[in-house]
Amino acid sequence: MNFNSHTDAVVTATAELVNAATPGERRGRPYAVPDREQLAKTLADTLDAGGRVDPTQVGKLAAAAARLRLVFEHVDRGEVDAAARRVNALIDELQPTPYLDRHDGQPWHLHYHSRDHDFAGGWAASCVIALATVLSSEYADRLGVCSAGGCDRVYVDVSRNGTRRFCSTACQNRVKAAAHRARGLATPV
Repeated sequence: MNFNSHTDAVVTATAELVNAATPGERRGRPYAVPDREQLAKTLADTLDAGGRVDPTQVGKLAAAAARLRLVFEHVDRGEVDAAARRVNALIDELQPTPYLDRHDGQPWHLHYHSRDHDFAGGWAASCVIALATVLSSEYADRLGVCSAGGCDRVYVDVSRNGTRRFCSTACQNRVKAAAHRARGLATPV
């Protein structure tokens, strides 16, 4: 699956933002959102922000992540219409403004910023447009929530055959190992 390199990067960053900034479960253990300082560092890496995210923006990004998570959850349950309605509501709220940009040796590509043009609003706008791009394509079902027990991290399935169901190889391996152990216990001696 390939929308275009920039959209692919933003959709991936959206999943990473949601996973970093929303509480829940991760790889069989509770996941608590890190403190503001640590989350700022994580988001700086996730959003390629030159090593720093202003701490005043962290709360806005976490709030956006919570709302973006709902899109993944709707799609995971097969509720694409509900996901689209949520994306449309976010577009109405954020009012992303498209413009062409070229940086870091990349070709011209569309960027989206909210009308307030702060860092968090700009990223939230870009994330929602990336999700809108996915939902408006034949790949709408490529957003999901990890199928492993004890994990609710989100993912974007970029595999050729569209069969990804786990947020990471670690979760996939946990499920396979548990199934293998269960088969061993079920075998009569």
